[in-house]
Amino acid sequence: MNRSPSFTLDRTQPGRLEIRLVGDWTLLAAPPSAETLLAQLDETVCHLAFHCDTLDDWDTALLIFLKKIIATAEKQTLTVDRTGLPAGVQRLLALSEAVPETTTHAASGREHPVTRIGRLALALGAQTREVAAFTGEILLAFAALLTGKAPFKFRDFWYFVQCCGVASLPIVSLIAVLVGVILSFVGAVQLQMFGAQIYVANLVGLGMVLEMGALMSGVIIAGRIGASYAAQLGTMQVNEEIDALRTMGISPVGFLVLPRMLALMLMMPLLCVYAVIMGILGGSLIGVSMLVLWVVVFLEQAR
Repeated sequence: MNRSPSFTLDRTQPGRLEIRLVGDWTLLAAPPSAETLLAQLDETVCHLAFHCDTLDDWDTALLIFLKKIIATAEKQTLTVDRTGLPAGVQRLLALSEAVPETTTHAASGREHPVTRIGRLALALGAQTREVAAFTGEILLAFAALLTGKAPFKFRDFWYFVQCCGVASLPIVSLIAVLVGVILSFVGAVQLQMFGAQIYVANLVGLGMVLEMGALMSGVIIAGRIGASYAAQLGTMQVNEEIDALRTMGISPVGFLVLPRMLALMLMMPLLCVYAVIMGILGGSLIGVSMLVLWVVVFLEQAR
């Protein structure tokens, strides 16, 4: 049977106040407010204790109640004995006190321009040092590769080549064909007004070769392969695998970054050529469709 939450105060010894919790201290049971108990904390109280032998169910409501009582007691430099609380309550209270509260202080005024410029300059200098250090590690790893001391296994390199090349062909094919179809359709509609439909092929071919093939391939690879690499290396960093490589004397840049970078350098030109071919084929689909439509219309008029 559920009992309504309540508490009783016992002054068994001079200066000692014992709080006995009774009933179900849950949010649904509407526990009493902590202010009624805080009013009893006068100058005569120097020690605070809890008894929970008559406590039934509890949830966050009990924690909120105890948090207010303990915080007020500590401000008044009272000794708080938590041994009478349930083990779960003690653990949650300790967890809540382990992480300090963070408060956001509003700026008292606008930051001075010189201060802002100085902070930006320091941040830019730090980023420049990081980029320079990363570039230097890449060059050292590449130099070791040229001297015959490969910092990675070539089977890993061919795996990354497969991920960058063959595994990327479906999405590259789809996007390139759609771009070619769009270029052909838009060009045909506009050039038809001037009787220059014959130049649609030039438009699609030049557009894919000079601009759209490389652009769309770069965007696709940056989104697909870049996100994959970031997830892999980020997971390794969280699992401390990169720190383990450094401990064993293996360069993480040469072992992890260099094969991925070389795979991208090898496959990107091939993917660009492939995207150009697929874009031109996609544009030709619109051309063939319009040619068939023109023949059908001509035959209908001839009848």
